[in-house]
Amino acid sequence: MVSLPEELQAREAAARRRVEELQAETAELAIRLEEAREDLSRLEITRETVAQVLAELSAAETEPHDATGRVPEANESATPHGVGVMMVPPWREGLVVAVLPDVYRDIVEIIADAPGPLQAKQVVPRTGLPTTTGKIEGTRGKLKRLLERGWLDEDAPGQFTLARQGPGRDRVNSQ
Repeated sequence: MVSLPEELQAREAAARRRVEELQAETAELAIRLEEAREDLSRLEITRETVAQVLAELSAAETEPHDATGRVPEANESATPHGVGVMMVPPWREGLVVAVLPDVYRDIVEIIADAPGPLQAKQVVPRTGLPTTTGKIEGTRGKLKRLLERGWLDEDAPGQFTLARQGPGRDRVNSQ
């Protein structure tokens, strides 16, 4: 006959083994999840790049004439190099955040909802991405693009806030 303390020790050992097995499975799933997120990120970037290239090609095919009305020769480009689809348009009066691609819109909304300036490493987890170096750097690039196009301001290096655009937004206590 087995004593109660021995039975409890056996059950505790079995439970400990089960916890260790589940922790190992969790670690494996976390690795697989990160790999799947990286694959998704690469596919999104590829899709955006392909859409941009196709838009440039489509624009070149639909406008075969240059400004003078002549057809460019075979070695000439119908559109200048570097001209293509601008995914983040420059901010101007009357432009709403809805014109931005989803990722950029999310970033602007996160910055707008923040009580103060945010860094890229603070924005990344709020977008649902893992806080890996690659995701932080990618987000920093998006923040800089939004800054260049007038959607955001950079109060101090790496500290992003919503841009102070429009009448009265650049003054404290403007109401």
